Amino acid sequence: MVNALAIAGTVTDPELPMLTLADLGVLREVSEEDGRVVVSITPTYSGCPAMDTMRDDLEHALRDAGYTEVEVRTVLHPAWSSDWISDEGKRKLAESGIAPPAAAPRGGPVLLTLGAPPRKVACPRCGSDDTEEVSRFSATACKALRRCRSCLEPFEHVKEI
Repeated sequence: MVNALAIAGTVTDPELPMLTLADLGVLREVSEEDGRVVVSITPTYSGCPAMDTMRDDLEHALRDAGYTEVEVRTVLHPAWSSDWISDEGKRKLAESGIAPPAAAPRGGPVLLTLGAPPRKVACPRCGSDDTEEVSRFSATACKALRRCRSCLEPFEHVKEI
């Protein structure tokens, strides 16, 4: 039987299928003892609608590999951070046309004020940092919709959390 961590590490995110849950930093821990597997995952944000699918996909992958007792736990502390996305995950995002996040802000809540300089996000297609935010929310709440002023292409950006 293949190691449970190796199996869980291949399960992809339902909203960002180019990433595994490990790439995304959602997969926190996998333990196995006497054929029983316990997997801990952390949502990217409270109320993430993909959590049920992640849980089901992990259970199916592990059961298909021969594990009969599988428990998937949701761990909320510490809260997920976009800093948990692996370098490989950030590379995969960029290759898929999605701008990966920069380092997450530190030191408490970040307030956006009028007149604050807009954040620079490089276009994953042409590399220009002459981009603008079109919508704070995209297909999922963890991404924003942006447009490149150089190549004129729209793209998504995983927000820094």
